[in-house]
Parts: sequence; structure tokens; C-alpha cells
Amino acid sequence: MALTKWNQVKKSTKSNFITFSIVIGFYIVVQLLAAAGVLTNSFSGQLVPICAYVVMAVSLNLVVGFLGELSLGHAGFMSVGAFSGTLVWVSLYDVAPHWLALILAFVVGGAMAGIFGVIVGVPVLRLSGDYLAIVTLAFGEIIKNIMNAVYLGVDDSGLHFSLKDAASMNMAEDGKILINGAMGITGIKKTSTFTMGIILVLITLVVVLNLIRSRAGRAISAIRDNEIAAKSIGINITRYKLMAFVLSSVFAGMAGVLYSLNYSSLVAKKFDYNTSINILVFVVLGGIGSITGSLVGGILLGIAENLTAGFISTGYKDAIGFVIMILVLLIKPTGFMGYKFEEKV
Repeated sequence: MALTKWNQVKKSTKSNFITFSIVIGFYIVVQLLAAAGVLTNSFSGQLVPICAYVVMAVSLNLVVGFLGELSLGHAGFMSVGAFSGTLVWVSLYDVAPHWLALILAFVVGGAMAGIFGVIVGVPVLRLSGDYLAIVTLAFGEIIKNIMNAVYLGVDDSGLHFSLKDAASMNMAEDGKILINGAMGITGIKKTSTFTMGIILVLITLVVVLNLIRSRAGRAISAIRDNEIAAKSIGINITRYKLMAFVLSSVFAGMAGVLYSLNYSSLVAKKFDYNTSINILVFVVLGGIGSITGSLVGGILLGIAENLTAGFISTGYKDAIGFVIMILVLLIKPTGFMGYKFEEKV
């Protein structure tokens, strides 16, 4: 009887149920292992980054899998969100309730990343394929280099800014440096938790899954399948491309806030092109066009990198994901749960 009822449930509902069950199940298992004292400090410290990477992978899949465009600048949006959200957290930590400062940090981080998504998306989404990938990759590197050169401080007279050095800001002696060039932001009060990360993952899944099942989501998929045909039936190409790109940027910014508040310092070099490539690996490994696949890929690669950390030096850690991806794609070219799409004509 139960099996019959399950077979009568819509395919999308089954998929959503499985996706959310994976997240909740992962959370319960980790909590049980933590209560039993089985988890190592190293693995516990990687739980928040894993959640951040899952959010990044799911949001990137919205562009790569459902819009059909290759973006390699996701780390740039993560950096924008991380720095703007962390600035809010550091600035409000002593003057506002911590829960309010935290919410504002995520809101500002996501909003700033979304604004940059609009700025970048309007001209860039006129391109496609390799050209789009190159330009978005350049955006990520530009953001990293700018943040390495930014000096920002505050004193009684207000904010001070410089692209030269801290002394050029001419602050008062009691002034506070907020961003110190390549040293970034220091003295961050760590607040990110695994529970907070799971909540952000669930919020991301709810928004993205509802979008792709909506009329707008079907329009985005139609653009992926055949842009010319989509345009011929009246679909606003620019609008829906920008919608997917900006929403993806917003969640990348929020993931950046979650990631940055897990550490006591934040530097721009954490968000280089390698980070964008790693997130793309999560998407490809899980399956392009599969939200559940991005979720599974992010979790499995995060666990794999942690388990092999004691045997492989830090310099080769990023290679683990590529090796696993190659092995999986040799067996299943569409990834764990990916779909095969017809090529654009």
C-alpha cells in the first residue's frame, strides 16, 4: 500500500523529498557522531566550509545546469559577499544584538553580491560559451586583486579609504583598520556553526527548487535548450538570463559570509580562480542540471578531502577533486545524477 502511494507521488515531489532528506540525514548523522565523540577536530572544522561549498555548487548549477552558460567567476561573488558581510558583522558586533548583526551580515553580503551580479551580468550575458567563461574568470581575479589593494579604516571623523597603504588613510590614533590590504580583515569573532550552514543550505534549496519548477524556471530551461526558439515564442532572454545569474550571485555572497565567519581572519587569496574551478568540479561530479547531484557532490568531495588530508600535502589537496571527477566521468559521463541535454543549435 505504501509503495503504491509512493509511486503515485509526482516525480518532482519525490526528487525534492530525497534532496531534503539527504540534507537532514547528513545533519542528524553528524550530530550523532559528535555526541558519541567520534568526529575529529579537523573534520568538525570542515563542516561549515562543506555547507558553504554546497550552497555555492547548488547556486552555480542554476547558471551552468539550468541556464546552460559556463561561469568561472563564482569565487568573485563569494568574495564580495564575504568581505561586505564580514564588515557588517565586525562593525555591529559591539553595538547591536548578535542575532541582528548576523542577519544583517547575510542580507548585506547577499545583496552586495547580487548588485555585482547585475553589474557584471548585464554586459557579460550577451556573450556565451568560452567567451563568457573567460570574462567571468577575469571578474573573479579582478575582485581578488582589488581587495588585496584596499585599505579601509574608521575613526571619529568617519571612513577612510586608500589603495596605497594604511598610513595614507591619515586616520586618528584611535582609528580602527577594517580592511588591511592583502592582510584582509582580522580579529573576526567566529560565529558560523554547522547548524547555521545547514539552515542556509535548506534556504538555498527551497528557493532554487521553487524557481526551477516555476514558469520562470521553465523559461530559463527553454533558453538553455534552444535560445533562438525561446526568443521566437516571446521569452525575454535578457530578463531570465539575468534572473538566474543574479540569484546565483546572491547565494554565492551568502555562502561567502558563512565561510568567512568560520575563521578569525579573511584574506582575498582564499577566493582565487582555483575556488571557482573547485565549485565547478562539485557541479560536474554531482551532475550538471541536478540539484541533488550538486548536494551529493559537495558533501562527498568535502568528506574525501578531509579523510585524505593526513596522507596528502596541502599543495596537492585540490587535486583530489579532479581525480575523483575523472574517475566518475569515465564511468558515468553525466556525473552522479546528471542529465543529458541536447546541444544548442
